[in-house]
Amino acid sequence: MDGIKIRLSLVMGYLGAVVGAGFASGQEIVQFFVSCGGAGYKGCILAMFLFASCGGILMYMAHCHSTGSYQEMLQELMGERRSKLLDLLLAAFLFLGLSMMLSASGAVFHEHLYKPKEWGILAAASLVAVFLYSGKNGLIKSYNVLVPAKLVLLLAITGYAALATDGTQTETFTVFFYPREEGGWIISAILYVAYNFALAMVVLTEYQALGTRKDGIWGAIWGGAVLGILIILNYLALGKYLPVILHYEVPMLYIAGEISPVTKAVYTVVLWVGILTTAIANAYGFAQRFASFTCMSYGLSLFITLILALPISLQSFSALVSKVYPLFGLLGIIILVVLVTKAGKEMATEIRAALAKGD
Repeated sequence: MDGIKIRLSLVMGYLGAVVGAGFASGQEIVQFFVSCGGAGYKGCILAMFLFASCGGILMYMAHCHSTGSYQEMLQELMGERRSKLLDLLLAAFLFLGLSMMLSASGAVFHEHLYKPKEWGILAAASLVAVFLYSGKNGLIKSYNVLVPAKLVLLLAITGYAALATDGTQTETFTVFFYPREEGGWIISAILYVAYNFALAMVVLTEYQALGTRKDGIWGAIWGGAVLGILIILNYLALGKYLPVILHYEVPMLYIAGEISPVTKAVYTVVLWVGILTTAIANAYGFAQRFASFTCMSYGLSLFITLILALPISLQSFSALVSKVYPLFGLLGIIILVVLVTKAGKEMATEIRAALAKGD
């Protein structure tokens, strides 16, 4: 693959991991950025910077230490003993994340397509199995197919809603929220990036072997920049429809419906594809770890993973989210802090060595 294709492939991987059900629904953006009121746009810009810089740092470390999986990256960052505990926790969250995405697929089928929830669960599980049966190649190929379509539709609909619609808002949206402490948007942006970064790490480290260190770093930076643009557009679109959107669990579907029934139907597909790409990332990360732990083949491990996830996916999607996501965020903060600290030390050492060599 040439450099541009590798970088674009990384962009697709980054977007596929982060832009899932919570993002596409608009609920994440409401909770983390719109709720900050007028200062929320600062949080959007900070999140863009953090996604780009932390993604670039991750790929820098992956190439410096030739780590081609998240387990190897954890071991490099935490050491062998502590990495095993974090690996176990992350594996558990990946499995629960898969169950949540299957549950979300069922919810979309039931609430918006008026079909049995079980149909949505089985449809998502079947497609995950088809896309991932070939392992890493399946992960990358599925993202290269699904994410561009999702990205184009997301940009078109949210961009139109943000820039070309009048919305329903009659007052400045800061009045709809209790005032936060000054600088609250900083905490919101950091927490948002942190709880998304654990899954992003699982996906991005798989791209390490595709190209050079430069391609990896720039691909992740591009991905973070595109994520930031999507966050800003969602923030602007959702802000236009306050306070109405506060009454909806999937506020972006309400906005799409305000544009036209066809737009709502298209956005339902976008939402479902977002669910599917996140499910793919979770299933791949857990099945890979399960295969390594049990010494079973990857294909059999993937099949068992999906079968075990089905009973949990029958639970309420909102109940699963409230229990699992806060823990995922805590794990992400730990990973981010250690990643930035260790990478900073290694970069400083590399710079000093280069300066000494120049002298």
